[in-house]
Amino acid sequence: MDKIQEMQLLVDRLNQASDAYYNGRGEIMTDYEWDAGFDRLKQLEAETGEVLPGSPTNKVSEDNIAGQKEAHEYPALSLAKTKKVSDLAKWAEMRPIWLSWKLDGLTLVVTFDGGNLTKVVTRGNGHIGTNITHLARAIEGIPQHIKSDGHVVVRGEAVISYADFERFNMESDGEYANPRNLASGSLTLKDPEEVSQRHIRWIPFTLVHTDDDIPSWGRRMDWLQEMGLQTVEHELIEKPTEANIQAVVDKWTQRVTDGNNPYPVDGLVITYDDTVYAASGSVTGHHATRAGFAFKWQDESAETELDHVEWSCAASTISPVAVFNPVELEGTTVKRASLCNISECERLGIGSKGTVISVIKANKIIPKVIKVVHSVGTLTVPTHCPVCNAPTEIKKSPASGTLTLHCTNPECPAKQLKKFARFVSKEGLDIDGISEQTLSKFINLGWISNFADIYSIASHAQELAVMDGFGRKSVTNLLQSVERSKQADARHLLYALSIPLCGVDVCKRLLAHYPLNDLVTEAASTDDPGHFAVLPGIGPEKSAQVVKWFHDSRNKAVTDRLLDILSLTQEAAQPSGAACQGLTFVITGDVHHYKNRNELKAYIESQGGKVTGSVSKSTNYLINNDIQSTSGKNRKAQELQIPIISEDEFISRFASEA
Repeated sequence: MDKIQEMQLLVDRLNQASDAYYNGRGEIMTDYEWDAGFDRLKQLEAETGEVLPGSPTNKVSEDNIAGQKEAHEYPALSLAKTKKVSDLAKWAEMRPIWLSWKLDGLTLVVTFDGGNLTKVVTRGNGHIGTNITHLARAIEGIPQHIKSDGHVVVRGEAVISYADFERFNMESDGEYANPRNLASGSLTLKDPEEVSQRHIRWIPFTLVHTDDDIPSWGRRMDWLQEMGLQTVEHELIEKPTEANIQAVVDKWTQRVTDGNNPYPVDGLVITYDDTVYAASGSVTGHHATRAGFAFKWQDESAETELDHVEWSCAASTISPVAVFNPVELEGTTVKRASLCNISECERLGIGSKGTVISVIKANKIIPKVIKVVHSVGTLTVPTHCPVCNAPTEIKKSPASGTLTLHCTNPECPAKQLKKFARFVSKEGLDIDGISEQTLSKFINLGWISNFADIYSIASHAQELAVMDGFGRKSVTNLLQSVERSKQADARHLLYALSIPLCGVDVCKRLLAHYPLNDLVTEAASTDDPGHFAVLPGIGPEKSAQVVKWFHDSRNKAVTDRLLDILSLTQEAAQPSGAACQGLTFVITGDVHHYKNRNELKAYIESQGGKVTGSVSKSTNYLINNDIQSTSGKNRKAQELQIPIISEDEFISRFASEA
């Protein structure tokens, strides 16, 4: 293959990968591979003196989000890039510069007029983008109003945090390879409500235009902060010698390596503080020579041998994870890397044990398999779920064609991750130190299949202490937190059970009328879905869900186990009146004035009284509309000389006083 042919092949491959990357489709090339291909193409262009049509070295990477097209008032050109700090120092020319994150998301240009948001446009090809103003309210960080009354244009990056990405991928089909891919894919959606669930945040990185005369980049960023915008983090380098720049670059790089940055970044950017000087540069290709300079890290790669592919269940998806002989990368030991989905395994050519792979830490943080050096055998996709052993199925995304693996069992514990997360949450049993990721690990290891199993984690303490991310101290803290949570409030337990429609307020209302044990017993034994509907704020729908949940024998069994394990406290219900204060009633037979006996019971309790199920010496009144009945309760009341009153008599004596 001659050099021109190689160049054409690289142009085609890079453009195809870039199109998928910028438009939210499945990743077909890693950043590492793209950068290596781009650098090789630049080298060939220098050697031949040729630049082929469509070469990515001579154009801005483009998002092709569908919608109304809009010309940019100020072209959104790309920055020249380097992996050498010496190039940054040479470019700086000893003029004061600002260093900031090169956020890895999708650039959006936001315009305000007269203090009001007027439009939001994607970068597109740098000259024409897509108007997505209708999604503005769904993107965090884009205000509807700012304090300036003039014409303001701001460029910023729409990003998704690592935490939100992991959460979304656990709940979805897992087809997105990274947060940036999810962010760009999310902005192709039309429904703002759906977009808002992705937790996209827009972070301004430069003030393009304001009517005010502000010739300092740093002061312009301060001005944006004064307008109520949360800008990208930045640091001034007054004397940008190579040594000074290297020191700041090293400091910021260490923050990424340590995992202290919540948002994905793929490098750093330096910018002149003198905006007049910065604007005086020329435009070369699609780069403004003085607008800024991007620094990208040299990815450190290592070859290692695959031990096996572990299939990890998370919500609806079973995802492949490469487990390999440990290697040192970026100062840490790495022995696992996500393979995302079946399509990514096929693209890389992942085989079985003994396959030689090349691994990096993408953007200094995420372990990633970038290529297969030598394949051994073939990858076996499991036919049964590793958690519950139900059959699996492979699904193909209609949008991207991505192949993902799924468990067919709707009751698989892995699919209940959100419920387990609610159980350990602050409003639940408040078990500190157990994140969704930790719960997912425990579920995949088979340690947790129901709520009560969390209280048996201590039996796995030795195994926990040698797991990645754990040590003896963290295990001790976790087990102490589990132990502390055994002293709990009844409301927190009821909320933690994840009964449908049973939020914090509903739990409070139910427990205002019932001790938890009585609530569980009545819900499990009643045949009436509306048993609790008479209680204030409950109604038939919520009542039916509570009854249905406790009628499930599995739910009832887990609840009974929890009631044995936990030591519960419950605030006494505060009565709204005193008509029945200090009195104990038993109700039997049909009622006519009240909807049912539960409504009558709720009234008595609201007036300071108590209702029990059987007649005893402590009973003050038996309410029965058939006073002459020979039922067991009537006979017992007569035997103990306890008054038997009708519903009418009860109302005249107790309800009329309320």
